[in-house]
Amino acid sequence: MPMEGDEIAALIRAGIPDAEVEMTDLAGDKDHWSARVTSASFAGMPRVRQHQAVYAALGGRMGGVLHALQLTTAIPK
Repeated sequence: MPMEGDEIAALIRAGIPDAEVEMTDLAGDKDHWSARVTSASFAGMPRVRQHQAVYAALGGRMGGVLHALQLTTAIPK
C-alpha cells in the first residue's frame, strides 16, 4: 500500500525536527513522490550526507512501501 505524503513528511520531521518538508505527488498515484527538505542541520554537510540523513529518517522504507522519492535538500537562507 503506497504511503501518503503526510506520512512521509511526518517521518522526515520526526528524524529531522527542524525540517520544512514540501511533498509533491509526481504521478498522481501516491507512489512516486518529490520531497524538498530544508533544514539548518544540513549546514556544512555535503549533499550526499544530507540525503543520507533524510533516508535514515525514513527508517528503511525506501524501496519498500516507499517506491520512488525524488529528493531535494536545502539549507534555510
